[in-house]
Amino acid sequence: MTHENLKGRVAVVTGGGGVLCGDFAKVLAKQGVKVAVLDLNEAAAQKVVDEITADGGEAIAVGCNVLEPESMENARKIVNEKLGTCDILLNGAGGNNPKGTTTKETLEAVDLTNKDENIKTFFDLDPQGISFVFNLNFLGTLIPTQVFARDMAQKKNTCIVMVSSMNAYRPLTKIPAYSAAKAAVTNFTQFMAVHFADVGIRVNAIAPGFFSTNQNKTLLWNPDGTPTARTGKILAATPMKRFGEPEELDGTLLFLCDEAYSGFITGTTIPVDGGFNAYSGV
Repeated sequence: MTHENLKGRVAVVTGGGGVLCGDFAKVLAKQGVKVAVLDLNEAAAQKVVDEITADGGEAIAVGCNVLEPESMENARKIVNEKLGTCDILLNGAGGNNPKGTTTKETLEAVDLTNKDENIKTFFDLDPQGISFVFNLNFLGTLIPTQVFARDMAQKKNTCIVMVSSMNAYRPLTKIPAYSAAKAAVTNFTQFMAVHFADVGIRVNAIAPGFFSTNQNKTLLWNPDGTPTARTGKILAATPMKRFGEPEELDGTLLFLCDEAYSGFITGTTIPVDGGFNAYSGV
């Protein structure tokens, strides 16, 4: 299916060097969108750009830090000069960090009396680690929006697409900082949808279920390639009994970007999760 409305527009994709957002950048480019692939790892962003241009699309790689306003302003300047002002902002930068993660799913009494250096309990969580994870996911969305939405507010048919998570609905065990941050992203999506309604910017979010990517590889797979116990739990709670494929997010992305299909939709978060959010476990 082609989305003629999107042809010639400019999209800015943060976290575009990653698996999921790299795929988002490619699918937008296939619709004739000029794509700025932003990532802290400029080499990863350039790899995505090379694939886009080899396929006949138009894209540029921009190395930047979504947590630094000055860095984002510089990225905006580059995008505006090379591609034009932003029409579609895809806030995909984010992630987790071991400093915001517990070792066990639940606290056991023995962990309070027998200190094991290999066990990180809730009480051992590093506030700075928690802050880093929260800031990366929340401020890493707020700051790019502050920078790029200024141009978008002066144009027609602009939209922001956020990347939320299943964690926004119910927190997963072990990752309190990431879960709290993604809940904040979903809430922020609703705030921005209201705040920007008068200037015509629609704001929605995609909440991916479980996808096997480089970021979560060690959580899902053992070194020998066998599934971890956590993978077993995830698949048991996913009615479709498998992980998602990156391209299975593409239709939702294009639907949200094209006002011909979603012109009266703003403030929503759409799960793409194989039924995970609908399953009670019984």
